Amino acid sequence: MYAAEHARRNPDKPAIVMATSGEVVTYGEYEDTANRLAHLLRDTGLSRGDHMAIFMENHPKMLMTEGAGERTGLYFTCINSYLSPEEVAYIVNDSESRVVVTSAAKAEVAHQLPALCPKVERWLMVGDEGIDGPFESFDAVLAGHPGTPIDDEQLGVPMLYSSGTTGRPKGIYRALPETTPGANAQAGAGLGAIWRFRAEMVYLNPAPLYHSAPQASVGITIRLGATAVIMEHFDAAQFLELVERYRVTHSQVVPTMFSRLLKLPEKVRKAADVSSLEVIVHAAAPCPIPVKEQMIEWFGPIILEYYAATEANGFTLVDSVDWLAHKGTVGRALLGQILILDEEGNECPTGVPGTVWFKGATNFEYFNDPVKTAESRNAAGDTSTVGDVGYLDEDGYLFLTDRKTYMIISGGVNIYPQETENLLITHPKVMDAAVIGVPDEDLGEAVKAVVQPSEGVEPGPELERELIAFCREHLAHFKCPRSIDFEAELPRLPTGKLYKRLLRDRYWADHNSRIV
Repeated sequence: MYAAEHARRNPDKPAIVMATSGEVVTYGEYEDTANRLAHLLRDTGLSRGDHMAIFMENHPKMLMTEGAGERTGLYFTCINSYLSPEEVAYIVNDSESRVVVTSAAKAEVAHQLPALCPKVERWLMVGDEGIDGPFESFDAVLAGHPGTPIDDEQLGVPMLYSSGTTGRPKGIYRALPETTPGANAQAGAGLGAIWRFRAEMVYLNPAPLYHSAPQASVGITIRLGATAVIMEHFDAAQFLELVERYRVTHSQVVPTMFSRLLKLPEKVRKAADVSSLEVIVHAAAPCPIPVKEQMIEWFGPIILEYYAATEANGFTLVDSVDWLAHKGTVGRALLGQILILDEEGNECPTGVPGTVWFKGATNFEYFNDPVKTAESRNAAGDTSTVGDVGYLDEDGYLFLTDRKTYMIISGGVNIYPQETENLLITHPKVMDAAVIGVPDEDLGEAVKAVVQPSEGVEPGPELERELIAFCREHLAHFKCPRSIDFEAELPRLPTGKLYKRLLRDRYWADHNSRIV
């Protein structure tokens, strides 16, 4: 995110444009604020290797705060802006953050944090409201610091946390590089080249900035001197309008965004001008085959898919042409060697699912948690996993089945619900779907779907019967839901990940759950 040279050469060029408010931050303004905050951090006593946290909605000053952390040699942790006070406090405390930057929009939660985080030395709040107690005004306190670079710039990096969909989130830690941010001008260049980013692009960010993929994408955009258009919240119709208004060239999305785009009225989709688009990158979850087929037909063969965890223990990539030849794949390995292993650690034959491991790319640790770090490695320590299940085809393309922790054991049969979820989401009356195992006296677990109906669709027994019949028409019966419940909205994180643990907890509250 280091932008000193771009600010010197093109101070008036837009670095950040907020989609709804229309606020524009130039490179000169971005650099000035990042430098002022860098001085404040140094004056507070933070030095290389210390930690800070950022708890904000999508906001320009979130990006400027990251920029300050990057040039002061700090670990900066961006926290999910939808978490409860206790969940936020856990990450602030676990990350050993000494400074927290938040916003007036998050004041209701933020005001509960000082009592829960006694070791935080300084609380900064962006916005004119909610400034009381230990909170200081971000703008007011920065006004007393210079907008020039600090004397001892050192490269800092994000220390992000796993989403915590199956348990407590874990900090993903790597040693700090021994360099300055200016000397590290190629930071992110490799990933940017893989995603086909370029200096004069217009990048549209529809996702929450606290997540690793948006954080990396926008960070690379700013390092390249390009312009990032930031959506405050994803809205499918607005996404298309922004592409046309700003002549967007690049974007990164998640599969649920594809589904939302495809469920827009046909008139809206046909009227959309998407001719400026050069590359759409997607990841975060497997994409249902019919959904991706329709997106390639609509946008053209410009869609790149990758598979990687926040841990960056491995990386796969596939373009539209290769995907169409291997429908459903998440690509072949670019980083690390893929191994598919069974429960005994034996390599699975081609086409047989097992746990996905990557060999040769294991430089991460879970912060202050050697036990969890060890659990993610093999005995030799050179191979790691995050618990996904999948298989390789004969050409070395990886296909994901599901998360190991989401597997349903029904009557002794292992069922991975992703396949059923991918089918349900293609039904015109379904906006979103989750498939889980629920307690069953006879089978141990029974397959249940929880469905968010499309707008205007009436939930009830008739729709339940229709969707179960739809599943049985296309899948083996043991994979199909025995019952369906309906919800106004599923607990899906803004990053696209389904917060399946919350769903399961409702049904397993009086039982001993298999999943920890």
